[in-house]
Order: sequence, then structure tokens, then C-alpha cells
Amino acid sequence: MPELPEVETVRRGLQPVLEGARIVRVETRRPNLRFPFPEKFAERLDGRTITALGRRAKYLTMHTDGGPALICHLGMTGSFRIEDGSDSATPGSFHYERSKDSAHDHVVFDVVSAAEAQYRVVFNDPRRFGFMLFSETIPDEHPMLAGLGVEPTGNTLDADLLASLFRNRKAPLKAALLDQRLIAGLGNIYVCEALWRAGLSPLRAAGTIAVSGRKAAEQRQRLAESIREVIADAIAAGGSSLKDYMHTDGSLGYFQHSFAVYDREGEPCRKPGCPGKVERIVQSGRSTFYCRSCQK
Repeated sequence: MPELPEVETVRRGLQPVLEGARIVRVETRRPNLRFPFPEKFAERLDGRTITALGRRAKYLTMHTDGGPALICHLGMTGSFRIEDGSDSATPGSFHYERSKDSAHDHVVFDVVSAAEAQYRVVFNDPRRFGFMLFSETIPDEHPMLAGLGVEPTGNTLDADLLASLFRNRKAPLKAALLDQRLIAGLGNIYVCEALWRAGLSPLRAAGTIAVSGRKAAEQRQRLAESIREVIADAIAAGGSSLKDYMHTDGSLGYFQHSFAVYDREGEPCRKPGCPGKVERIVQSGRSTFYCRSCQK
């Protein structure tokens, strides 16, 4: 499942083409993805101008002038392909071949950009776990987004906020970090990486870093900084691109080459001076990678 950095990379790839663009035509090639398309989906978007392209957690949001906002989720294998009006080839160099089977091209947006260039933006999703839904009000009020917590990308996520979110929580720290009602958009990969950077065990109770005292204050400060840094580093590197994920230009991200613990079971810990090895355990049905020697 693409995580926040991957979704943000997709947003940035689409933004120059879609923001300010006029939608000439929308074509849906099947009645549904994960959910059925909204009634009169294409008709309600045809002729609209896209005023802003945003992201909330792992969701893309597309605002239009005088029409509904579109909420899009990539699911497991969803990706966007950008084609210009004179060439059917997707721009960009390919490090991993994307799905080009037209049977998986489920939604096609023909647009004229703000610079008056013609583009075709194609949503391809072989497994069809993605979706596109309308929000009749502001997207944050839609049921898919209404209960989401704070974004992990700005200074709002600090030590004081972590203290308030985790106070008296007995759930494992990793589970608390993955709770989308507390912090929106954090996924398994980046939680593992952030906890390693902060030197905190995924098994400890979340409330232990929210108690009073200097040690706990330092721990939550390190964790807040590590979360922001690992997300920023992943966005800068273009995401992780595990298995099916690709950018809008077809290329893969490279942050996976910088993983310190994720998917490195049995390898020596990369923290200088640490004698430990990376271990894999299962928490709530998901793999956790960590070093028990330096993560306490």
C-alpha cells in the first residue's frame, strides 16, 4: 500500500499538469473500483477547472470550481500516467515497467492545462483497490477523512502533541503511531524507520513517553523529530516504491535503499557502535523491524 511519501510524490507529479487545468472529458471504463463511481461521475467533472490538488494523509484531493471535490485513494496498485496530446508514450525514464494493459486503465481525464497544453491523465489499477469519491462539502468533512488525526509533516507534530496523544495509553508505541485517528498518514515502513532513528522500542507502551520527567521529554522530542525527518527524507527521495508503486512518470522511488531496519532482518544494526542485529516480529498481523540492542 503506498504510504504518505508515495502519495505526496504522486501529488507533486500531477500538480503541474492538473492544477489550473480545464477538464475536457472524463471517461470511466468500468462501473466501479473498490466502490462504485458516484452517480453522473463524468458529467459532474466535464468542463470544470481544477483549482487545487491536495493531499490529506494517504488521500489525494482535487478541488474544482463550482463543482464537487474529488477524493482519490491509490489502493494497492493504483497509479497515474500522464500522456501529452501528441504522444501516447508516458514521459519519464522507466526503472520498472508499469502496467500498460488497457484493461487496467479504468479512468481517463482529458485536460487542457493552465499553459494551454493538452494532456491525458490515466488512472491504472490492476487490483482495483483504489477509489474515487465526491465530497459535496470540504473534503475534511467527508466520512473517509473526518476522523483523521494530525499530519506528520509539519511542526504541529511536536513533543507536546505526542504527550497529549499518548498519555495513559497502554497500547504498544508502534500501534499508537499507526492509529490514524491520532496521526494521519503514518504507515508501517516509516513508523519502523522513525522508531529506529529515535532509539525507541516498538513494544514499549505508548504512555511511557508521555509521563513527566526529563527522560520521557527527551524521548518524545526525539520521536517527533524522527517522524518529521523520515517523512521529509522519503518525500525528497521520491518515496519507497515497494512492489507495485510508481511515480506519475513511471520511475521508482529510491528511499528503500536508505532503509535502516525495514526488511533488513538479520543484518547488523546501522547505528554506529551498536552490536545488535535487525529483528523481525509481528505486531497486529504486520511485520515490525527493529534492533532490540539500541531501541529501548
